[in-house]
Amino acid sequence: MKKTASIIAVLLFSIGLTACNTMRGMGRDIERGGEKVQGAATNSQQNMSK
Repeated sequence: MKKTASIIAVLLFSIGLTACNTMRGMGRDIERGGEKVQGAATNSQQNMSK
């Protein structure tokens, strides 16, 4: 019983770490996308004021 509980604990811990890394990567991707949109908006605004 202890062995099974230990295995389950390790699996849950591993899944938790994987989820954190996935969320961090997703956050970076969203941030980069936002930077691209912001850059495009800035360029568009500069082109309109010329």
